Amino acid sequence: MVKRVLEWFGVVTAIIYSMLVASNTGNEVLGFSLLFLSAIAIGIWAFLCRHYGILLLQFFYASAGVIGMLRWL
Repeated sequence: MVKRVLEWFGVVTAIIYSMLVASNTGNEVLGFSLLFLSAIAIGIWAFLCRHYGILLLQFFYASAGVIGMLRWL
């Protein structure tokens, strides 16, 4: 059950992040925060499910989230 929640929480937050950043409505910091949360959730899910390629990718997404937040603050 925990794996399913992590997976879908990560997916939903990534979708919302994408829409917020693409809409260019001034919600970029919130969007990049959601990208970071999404990467953490999917990263934990990937680790638990032994999807190490996806786990590595999430490190880069989390980094992009942090960079995005810092650049927009």
